[in-house]
Amino acid sequence: MSIHLSFQDNLFALKRLRLPTRYYHFRDEQNYIKLVSIGEGIFPKDRISTVVKLENSDLLLATESATKVYPSKKEFGINRIDIQLQASNLEYINDELILYKDAKFLQLLRIRADSESTFFYGDILSHGRSYEYFDFDTMAAKNSFYCDGRLEYLEKYTKSGENVKSYTQQSFNKHSLFAKIYVKTQDNEAFLERLEKECFTSFALSSNKEMLIGVISQNSMQALKSQLLAAWELYRLLLGKRKFNLGKE
Repeated sequence: MSIHLSFQDNLFALKRLRLPTRYYHFRDEQNYIKLVSIGEGIFPKDRISTVVKLENSDLLLATESATKVYPSKKEFGINRIDIQLQASNLEYINDELILYKDAKFLQLLRIRADSESTFFYGDILSHGRSYEYFDFDTMAAKNSFYCDGRLEYLEKYTKSGENVKSYTQQSFNKHSLFAKIYVKTQDNEAFLERLEKECFTSFALSSNKEMLIGVISQNSMQALKSQLLAAWELYRLLLGKRKFNLGKE
């Protein structure tokens, strides 16, 4: 199950598509692709691959609905995302990840960008189905970000549902829904100041100040998504763009 797409000078080319992955491509205000899966979710041994290559292009990507990961006794469901940006801008807005009881999930995210490129990438983790509370088995991730060929930020972790459940029960704010945001702009320090003025206080610069990493937590999915979209709107404002309707209402 995979999709491989590219844009050169804002012209779209589909390199590979394997069902049940599908997509819708819109070109009203800018190139906008909504990723759709016609299956029920990610099962053990599933390998999902999304490859995006942009050259002198501007693209907005969003998932059409939540990603559901089913229980497993042994094998992981794997989601691989590989993005390459050259003199381009990418905005990638994911819906929530729902890990069912006993689910095993691995995410491999790699973004390679040159100095002229910018990006906004957002992930959301829910606590599972409505009657579950971090009952998944294992979630692992390797998220790597490169700027002009140099590794700027590497994030590797493996967590059990019990780890996350314990953290939320012991933490001060008691929030159980989380969004992780990764941003690269042409002036990261100025954007960090703007975020802080708008009360986004959980963002920080990477070691070489080439990008920003932020965390948002809330107790309701509506509030969490609203905050993520508010941060994204600030990013679009920085780029001189108007507010964009993802068409999910």
